[in-house]
Amino acid sequence: MTVATRRDVESTRTRLTSWLAEKLRAADVAVSELVIPEAGYSNETAFCEVSWTDWKGRRVQRSLVLRIEPTGHQLFARPDAVFQARMMTTLARATTVSVPEVLFVETDADVFGAPFYVMERVAGRIPPDVPSWHRKGWVTGLDAAQRARMYDNGLRALAQLHAVDAHRYFGFLEPADGQPSFDAYLDGLRAWHSWAEPDVRYDADVVKAAVAYVDAARPYRPEEVVVWRDARPGNIIFADDLSVAALLDWETSTLGPPGVDLGWWVVFEEYLCEAQGLSRLEGVPGREATIARYQELTGREIPDVGYYEVLAALELSLITSRLTRLLIEDGLAERIAVEYTTRVTGMLAGKLARVGA
Repeated sequence: MTVATRRDVESTRTRLTSWLAEKLRAADVAVSELVIPEAGYSNETAFCEVSWTDWKGRRVQRSLVLRIEPTGHQLFARPDAVFQARMMTTLARATTVSVPEVLFVETDADVFGAPFYVMERVAGRIPPDVPSWHRKGWVTGLDAAQRARMYDNGLRALAQLHAVDAHRYFGFLEPADGQPSFDAYLDGLRAWHSWAEPDVRYDADVVKAAVAYVDAARPYRPEEVVVWRDARPGNIIFADDLSVAALLDWETSTLGPPGVDLGWWVVFEEYLCEAQGLSRLEGVPGREATIARYQELTGREIPDVGYYEVLAALELSLITSRLTRLLIEDGLAERIAVEYTTRVTGMLAGKLARVGA
């Protein structure tokens, strides 16, 4: 999303080459075309090509991604690269949900100063956040039918995730104290708000009202599914035929009501479109059509969607409030950085009004 810790490319290449040589048990590992994008506060990311000779004497080449737990800036209270790798590994092993293959996980912080993992680089394209894919980028070059297919394939992937047997394969997501998952979720949200509160400088009263509302209006014993918690087109790699090649970013995944993901999808799309004064591209459904299509695909009704939209806008407000501070620290003009927050808190105020809070 924005500039994070800046690592030296050559140092990163040298350290990664040495570490991979040990993991692959190969003396001729070559890391080339290593690129460290100036983006991402939630993880540090590097893309590279890696080649080596395997035990049969064959030359192997793979396109890989290195993801390091943030060591400087961070958006979340407890970043956990190892957890994210575990989520993808479990999804790949126990479900048909498409995720990148995780090759190696390193818990030792000696190599890069923090835990990290290495995964395959999946070929395809991702709808951009900046600038919004509703404004500019490869999606605007598609025709209406292609955009509709892309968007629907994304919703199908979300429905597929929510059909997974959550408690059979994802017991490690269950609260350790045995309390209901969504109660634990909201406990974590309150702790997150307390941690981020010094950064909530704009519309703090709106954010506090939302924290009180989601606690007081919590659903009673909601259904539990694997919650992606960052469900949106911008976290999906689409293949050339617009099918879903992989779902990304599982660092905050948990168990909870399916409305958490649906609310986040709807709110984030509003953030990238209507909140920026844009109109949906032809073929891309709006709020009501998206909710109806999700419910059709899953065969489940989501009661109180408005509640989950408030929840999503609240969480996005916490993220953007901290992001605004980090952007200002990185030199972005405050009047520009503040827009990241006030655009969301304005949405949050509207959603609170809609539910009568």
